[in-house]
Amino acid sequence: MARQCDLLGLPRSTYYYQSQGESPENLHLMRLLDEKYTDTPYYGIRRMTAWLISQGYGVNRKRVARLMRTMGLETLYPKPRTTQLHPEHRIYPYLLRDVPITRVNQVWSTDITFVRLHSGFVYLVAVMDWFSRYVLSWAVSITMDVSFCLDALEQALDRAQPDIFNSDQGSQFTSLAFTGRLAAAGIRISMDGRGRALDNVFVERLWRTVKQEEVYLKDYRTPWEATQELDQFFVKYNERRQHQSLNYRTPSAVYFGTGEAHIILS
Repeated sequence: MARQCDLLGLPRSTYYYQSQGESPENLHLMRLLDEKYTDTPYYGIRRMTAWLISQGYGVNRKRVARLMRTMGLETLYPKPRTTQLHPEHRIYPYLLRDVPITRVNQVWSTDITFVRLHSGFVYLVAVMDWFSRYVLSWAVSITMDVSFCLDALEQALDRAQPDIFNSDQGSQFTSLAFTGRLAAAGIRISMDGRGRALDNVFVERLWRTVKQEEVYLKDYRTPWEATQELDQFFVKYNERRQHQSLNYRTPSAVYFGTGEAHIILS
């Protein structure tokens, strides 16, 4: 079984996946929250709670906060620091403000998103090249531990190496295992400011595309099925999906060819 999972690129923990234990009602609420967040990522807990109540659901703020925390959703607006980071986890400064992005492998970034299943959920991590929007690697897991993020990082580094690697301040990306791997490769580490998810805007746009063009159109029953379908989607995204910002070229054409786009982040 270990060999078969290795050949499929599937963690054994994902193969032995069991339901996360949320009630059917909570899973339904999580679906609604995920779709609403994709449309209005600036909605905080209060507005999400008010919206669910307006839809006829008897929820309170504590319940909504717990579900959003379980899903890894963070509202896109400046707010007080509410997450206690591990004391050994160093936070690196954001290095990309007003920096022109002019070539592939100049900047990579990563993030994690919630992916719903028919009766449960998994997490998806991806590593993207900023200049070309090319998805270098991705991985699926039933938990938000650092191991599947490291798997995705190693897959990406097998292709190439960036000058700068950007992430949010999630515990997976501030962990010594993750930052240590980047530092050992001589890669400069950049992290979004607290409450500034738009510092990682290209991955945020990728998640919207993944949700609206793939996840919401299907109803994955198992992590294995989600992995298979997402594999096909990312091939299509890289090889066939044209981007207006890339002069209607595909991420693959830009990443492996020559790009003319000139991006300045503000």
